[in-house]
Amino acid sequence: MNSGLEPHPPTQDVALLAGRFSVVSAKDFADAAGLTVPALARWNESLRRALNVLLALVGLIGAAPLMILLAVLIKLSSPGPVIFKQTRVGLDRRRPNNSNRNGRRRVDYGGRLFTIYKFRTMVPSSGDDQVWAGRNDARVTPIGRILRRYRLDELPQLFNVLKGDMNIVGPRPEQPKIVLTLREQIDGYTMRQRVLPGITGWAQVNRPYDESIHDVRAKLEYDLEYIQRISVRQDLGILLRTIPVVFLGRGAR
Repeated sequence: MNSGLEPHPPTQDVALLAGRFSVVSAKDFADAAGLTVPALARWNESLRRALNVLLALVGLIGAAPLMILLAVLIKLSSPGPVIFKQTRVGLDRRRPNNSNRNGRRRVDYGGRLFTIYKFRTMVPSSGDDQVWAGRNDARVTPIGRILRRYRLDELPQLFNVLKGDMNIVGPRPEQPKIVLTLREQIDGYTMRQRVLPGITGWAQVNRPYDESIHDVRAKLEYDLEYIQRISVRQDLGILLRTIPVVFLGRGAR
């Protein structure tokens, strides 16, 4: 896999944002993040899930005319399917101490695999290369460049939210082979898979697209911070901060 990632020796602790959290071990973070899911945490998660489903339904109804228009433009502008489907790593529902004991999986990606939906923004490829998109990527179509700039290619993921694969807010899901690479290089990387992935997230509104292992490590800090204080109020705040990111096209490729 040509992802531009360089080996990085794993460390024992996960460093969270400087000046915001002290360095904590994986076990301490799991306890602090409420991964044992007490009654209050279950109620909070149910409320968050209901909010995400409601927003996804409203979003699909409101965006339906735009999505139909985009589908027509994609079909007319380049050959290939309108919807791009790709395998991503989702939620890991296993208990932390049993994360490596699922004998049914040929490869343990640290989470359930699911199919993510996007509007196609690149020329169709027959290969299965799992790599990040680069700046001025030659594979991106003219209409696709506009969709990616304003994040319109993400709209079909509202269906993923309704299916239960994702929430609107959460850590972005990564491709399986890239997950295998990153978890060997960044200690605590799979902790981000203890919650449903999202269309937008705390890392996305604070950081640009990943271009290096340093970018991934920085985003992980934001993802872990999000998980540690996860709540409906935080999700609403992130949604509000996503609006200028979309309209200004910040960090797009």
